[in-house]
Amino acid sequence: MWCSRFLFTLLFLASPAFAGVQEVWWNITYVLNANPDGLYERRVIGVNGTWPPPPISINSTDSLLLHATNSLDVATTLHHHGMYMNSTSWMDGALAVGQCGIPPGQTFHYSIPVNTSDQWGTYWVHAHASGQYVDGLRAPFVIHPPQEAYSYDEEFTVVLGDWYHQEHTVLMQQYVNIADPGGAEPIPDSGLMYFAQNATNLPPIPGSNPSPVTAATGFNENATLNFVPGRTYRLRIISEAAFAGFYFWIDGHEMRLIEADGTDIQSKTVDQINLGAAQRYSILVTARNDTSPSNWAIHANMDYTMFDTVPATLNPNVTSYITYSSGAPKTDLGNVSTYDVINDMDLVPLTVIEQLPSGSTIPLLVSFDTMDDGTNRAMFNGVTYVPPLVPATLSVLTLGQNASVQEAYGPLSFVVNHLDFIDIQVNNSDTNKHPFHLHGHKYQIINRSLQYNSTDPTVNPPLAEGQANPMRRDTTIVPAGGSLTFRIAADNPGVWFFHCHIDWHLQVGLAMQLVEAPLIAQERSVGNVPSFVYDQCAMTNTPSSGNAAGHASTTDLSGWTLGPYQQVLGWLPRAIGAMAGCVLTAVLGMITVTWYSFGGSITDEEMEEEVRIKIAEKEKKRGIFGRFRRKKD
Repeated sequence: MWCSRFLFTLLFLASPAFAGVQEVWWNITYVLNANPDGLYERRVIGVNGTWPPPPISINSTDSLLLHATNSLDVATTLHHHGMYMNSTSWMDGALAVGQCGIPPGQTFHYSIPVNTSDQWGTYWVHAHASGQYVDGLRAPFVIHPPQEAYSYDEEFTVVLGDWYHQEHTVLMQQYVNIADPGGAEPIPDSGLMYFAQNATNLPPIPGSNPSPVTAATGFNENATLNFVPGRTYRLRIISEAAFAGFYFWIDGHEMRLIEADGTDIQSKTVDQINLGAAQRYSILVTARNDTSPSNWAIHANMDYTMFDTVPATLNPNVTSYITYSSGAPKTDLGNVSTYDVINDMDLVPLTVIEQLPSGSTIPLLVSFDTMDDGTNRAMFNGVTYVPPLVPATLSVLTLGQNASVQEAYGPLSFVVNHLDFIDIQVNNSDTNKHPFHLHGHKYQIINRSLQYNSTDPTVNPPLAEGQANPMRRDTTIVPAGGSLTFRIAADNPGVWFFHCHIDWHLQVGLAMQLVEAPLIAQERSVGNVPSFVYDQCAMTNTPSSGNAAGHASTTDLSGWTLGPYQQVLGWLPRAIGAMAGCVLTAVLGMITVTWYSFGGSITDEEMEEEVRIKIAEKEKKRGIFGRFRRKKD
């Protein structure tokens, strides 16, 4: 393993595209008795024996080589959220989309070509396998350009997240269960807020007494940001939540919004910031210059409108403080009467890119329903996403000319041509909002509707072409009952996941695959796919060639279990036949009773003939309904 790691590093460094490389070694481990909220000790997934994992900070002129060794007892992956990956979707980290998963005891060398991606700003890295980021495998990832668009004196990263006292596998068993046919998502037990600077998590405030395992990092009331009067600070705010949204604000300080999901934007003064799962913002905050300083509250309140219930034990409001002086009084202005919501379409990127030309549209209707197995699932267009047996990226690389055939990838996969312009129109029929994330791209947000099925243009405006500079980001909240339309240029050959970033919804199928320029992806992959990508598939007994089911075919998906499916309501053919038989028996019974009541009698021969007639009539009806059933199938 060390030999292969050494050779891979040499090859990586030898590439002329990589002028500078920052190497990071992550040993992904379980950490016992973590207790960040001070309420409950539990096992988490950390890095190098500690939790939370260390932040990553890098210059945009360098690239990242992250050596991820899996010391868990199950497969894992890492996804560098928001990074384009430049035609290397096998490095994107989405299980069953880009790779087979890192087996226990093995190492995957993630190469992130930062210096060729033209990206900078606020991102994060997290597990993309079996909900492991819910259990703590998540960390900030910040990229610094040579010259920032705005000047400031110092920067901090603010990490927000919801927190569960039970492990993800336990919660999933409760969630995907016939005992929860309505699909009530697991409710977080608390919220977390902590701070980082560059590549270090900030410690707790002096005099606090945090739990020993997580004592190196300050959380919630044990966390603070030290401000110096008159200085301007950049706060990079990241939601690493699995479910809950957050509303963020700071008492007594003005916030100027300057970045969203790695896109620098025109400065916009805001009172609050709302973040869905996986969204990021940067703000500028100028410290106060009071003669009598006070330490001011930082608020992060959960958006619990999506919770089916709010347990009495849950405090949805997290508070930390800005500290000017350790002896100064604390000022907490309390809750607010209303929450503000940021409209993405009101944000204006500093780098102007006109609206891309009109192209084809992929319409996606969001819905949830109780399925034929009694569990509740999420769907696009009435279909729940099921991960393929062969990671879709490896199907692209092994299907030859058949890689352009959409059916080879199964349901909810869409093949698009190189440099086509694609609209993804998400209509949300659900009663809750959903944050949707597209891998490998930033999309332009070109239309927003508050009620997608309305004929009123004030709530459902038509899509306007020719917009001067639409907002670009990688994760956007689609409102309940509303819709958003995203436009991209298909300029990144590979397979890219599009999914709701509420982890519970991803786990129950709210996802699809964009298979982009597969033949060009094949050409660009030659000599670039490390052997360990395929080796680790073999170690996990995962097929690594052929269509979604592992066959050299565009149509044969046998062996791949799809579904479950929506229940078919109304009268099915079998039920119709059964009811007809019951009615026939009842009528004959009443006739017989009436006959005997009038003194009638029936011979054995007549009774036998009557039975034969009934059997013949039943067979005739079964034939009719059988033809009906075959026709429907």
